[in-house]
Amino acid sequence: MNWLLLAIVGYVLVQFVIGTWVSRRMASETDYILAGRGLGVALVTFSVFATYFGAEAIVASGGAVYEKGLSGALVDPVGYAAAIIIVGIFFARALWSRGLTTFADLFRERYSPGVEKLVVIVLLPGSVIWAAAQVRAFGQIMDENSGMGLKSAILLAAVLVAAYSVVGGLLADAVTDVIQGVAVLIGLIVLGIIVAAHVGGVAAGLAQVEPQRLTVLHAKESLAVTIEKIAIPICGTIVAVELISRFLGARSARVAVHGTVLGGAIYLIIGMVPVFLGLVGPGLLPNVEESEQIVAKLAKLHLPGLLYAAFAGAIISAILSTVHSALHAPAAQISHNIVVRLVPGLSERGKLWCVRLTVMVLSVVAYALSVTSERIHDLVETASAFGSAGVFVTALFALFTRFGGPASAYASVAAGLLVWASGKYALGLGTPYLLGLLAALIGYVGAACLEARQHRADPKRQLPA
Repeated sequence: MNWLLLAIVGYVLVQFVIGTWVSRRMASETDYILAGRGLGVALVTFSVFATYFGAEAIVASGGAVYEKGLSGALVDPVGYAAAIIIVGIFFARALWSRGLTTFADLFRERYSPGVEKLVVIVLLPGSVIWAAAQVRAFGQIMDENSGMGLKSAILLAAVLVAAYSVVGGLLADAVTDVIQGVAVLIGLIVLGIIVAAHVGGVAAGLAQVEPQRLTVLHAKESLAVTIEKIAIPICGTIVAVELISRFLGARSARVAVHGTVLGGAIYLIIGMVPVFLGLVGPGLLPNVEESEQIVAKLAKLHLPGLLYAAFAGAIISAILSTVHSALHAPAAQISHNIVVRLVPGLSERGKLWCVRLTVMVLSVVAYALSVTSERIHDLVETASAFGSAGVFVTALFALFTRFGGPASAYASVAAGLLVWASGKYALGLGTPYLLGLLAALIGYVGAACLEARQHRADPKRQLPA
């Protein structure tokens, strides 16, 4: 191990100690999942920012812009930042005010316990895939700085993040998110300033970029494909349990709204740094084989030893925050909405250990996915799209209307998932997610109309659970 790898491991251990110290009084499932609903604006803001500003926001987005020009930034940071702000403005208050412990509680209250469990199961793969992307990125950084081999590095990364995630609940995560968020801000801003100075300033650097690379919309893509690319991060983020769990722990609806919007705004602003690096990258480092390495290579080229270590720490900070939420939020839903309900009478201590063990199991699954995938960007795109089309449509009806019942929810979630999956993997269609959204809407409305007709025919007939 070289000194940089030791510093990375030491940094993770420090975060582990802080999380353990903050969690020392944790006594219940609610403490672990929602931090006692006591988070202020600053903690919610940094938790939202740090949760979403992960490896893909630094590594993958810079690589996408390096390859495609400004059109590579359409999904990240623009799409994801816009989605977070939309959630803050239109959804945070409505969800927080219901007093939910997890997002899946909404579907039990509005539809049925069966729909609740279906939503947990459908959203689970996306969260685990997202965690796998972060674990793989963590492994790539340690491999780059140690030469231990990618698989060995990913294994070590998985062990570190699993231990970190199991110990801390939402409060520990929110506190360490402040530290990690500040590290990300400093690391990227310093790198951006140094590279900008090297090219003569931001304006001078952008003036050297080929004009066609400054086009937001890809010339060879149809409008439908562009809308598809934007719809995936926006719709997927609106129903992302990782994001929702952050503001459900806020101390008030106002805090939930303001913290989420501020987190999204910081995401967009700081996300412009990797975009700038990706734009000027071909002029500084042409012919980079792995485009996702462009930001790290620029950092290694332009930052002296201590500053490069700080930058590596910034990426590790982003990864730790994201992977913790990607494991914590779905584990909370599995434990709270499925396991605990199957074991009535479980003590608070038993519930607490149940959710921690679930985090451990999901960590193992994320590790398995991370060693069998090749690109972080592909993992992240799949994570946002998996199962979210039907859940998005159903959640809109659940929050803002009384139209439709359990059958509508079942039809919408199932239709959205099946149409998206078959369109993407079996038929190779260009816009499978948009088709999934349309199928989910048709399924919901059709089943709701059928439910209403059956109820009029037999008012005493019970709707299916």
